[in-house]
Amino acid sequence: MKTAPRKFELTADILLRAYSIGVFPMAESRDAKELFWVEPQERGVFPLDGLIVSRTLAKTVRSDRFRVVADRAFETVVRACAEREKTWINDEIVRLYGELFAAGHAHSLEAYEGDTLVGGLYGVSLRGAFFGESMFHRARDASKVALVHLFARLRTGGFRLLDAQFLTEHLASLGAVEIPREAFRLRLADALDIEANFSAWPAEAAMSGAEALRRARGDGMEVAMGDSPRRSVVRA
Repeated sequence: MKTAPRKFELTADILLRAYSIGVFPMAESRDAKELFWVEPQERGVFPLDGLIVSRTLAKTVRSDRFRVVADRAFETVVRACAEREKTWINDEIVRLYGELFAAGHAHSLEAYEGDTLVGGLYGVSLRGAFFGESMFHRARDASKVALVHLFARLRTGGFRLLDAQFLTEHLASLGAVEIPREAFRLRLADALDIEANFSAWPAEAAMSGAEALRRARGDGMEVAMGDSPRRSVVRA
């Protein structure tokens, strides 16, 4: 469900208030001048104890092929996420989320291969909730590795909710599930009751792949025996 395009100046504070009630903005396209509010009837979320990691991905994470850090190239990550044929990220989104980042309410994870940024993701942090916005990759599995590191940081910081907005086949393969709007609102209210800390693991400090897997591991985390996470899984 979405509303008509807004007719007022959207600020970072208004944006945070929207997130606090489960609403977020999107643009129709990269060149769109207006944003609209979205509140899905069915919401995609990642249970923070339910990450699914394929055997191949686990091996890649442990190998430290990618060096993953946080909050070093936020705007670059946002713009990289928009580098696709169809995108809901326009210049207004870049501006607004840049303001949230400057205020400490938005974060990015960056995956580097050598000195080259090859993947990452970004989202919004509000008390015990993290709202995942988008991810990108320029090397195989780079964004998935960044997601494992995000789980590690969120679990370390005491977060209760990781919002994925819309469920896709790709996200479902990694453990995301779909819940009704009312159920999401209840989970969101629970998450907003506590104060989590994204920087419990210092944002400027890299985390090894082995450490990320250890910290990301919950009671429900699964590591697949093959490359299809939904086939022949065992508990990690």
